[in-house]
Amino acid sequence: MTATSWDILLVGGASGVGKSRAAAQLAGEPGGSKGFVVEFDDVVSAVEAMTTPEHHPALHHFGTVPDTARLSVDRVLDLQIATARALEPAVLGVVRNRLTVDVPAVIEGDYLTPDAAAEAIHEGRAAGRRVRAVFLYEPDPEQILANYAAREPDSGEQRHRAQVSAAYSHWLAGQAARHGLPVVECRPWADLAGRVERALGQHVDGALSHPRPTLGP
Repeated sequence: MTATSWDILLVGGASGVGKSRAAAQLAGEPGGSKGFVVEFDDVVSAVEAMTTPEHHPALHHFGTVPDTARLSVDRVLDLQIATARALEPAVLGVVRNRLTVDVPAVIEGDYLTPDAAAEAIHEGRAAGRRVRAVFLYEPDPEQILANYAAREPDSGEQRHRAQVSAAYSHWLAGQAARHGLPVVECRPWADLAGRVERALGQHVDGALSHPRPTLGP
């Protein structure tokens, strides 16, 4: 193992807040490429490809909506949360697989819920492995809008999507607080990885002191 304070690190957060960049930095510290990054979005795509709306409707909410921008922010948020809840077993499947590999890994994605993270920490502890979790927080939809514009310049203004992302960020932060999981504001970007490591150091046993979550739809 490396000098990281974790064997498996879950990095959750809403779309457009900088999770991928943070995950790459955290996996690369200290001293170069030390860890493996799992982008949970890839797992989501695989699960969606192997299921159908008829048999697994909770995994296909967005596939049945032609244009989410026509829905209210609250309605899209509800669908986002429902999808994330449905994907919790997949999150735990990835974690359980990584528990068998003696290489540090960062798992990042929009659909990592604090409930799944808390359960993963419990399972890691039982296996004698250091599973940790942190949720990145961006409260300003205007900042997320700017992030989308920089990342996807050909997609036009995505204000509705940014508003949904900010609302989801608030929800994730609230759920993380219930489990005693660290929540770290994304800005300033320059020292985000360092602030995440410090937050993890301050929450060594945070989630473990809370009741074990009951995962489900």
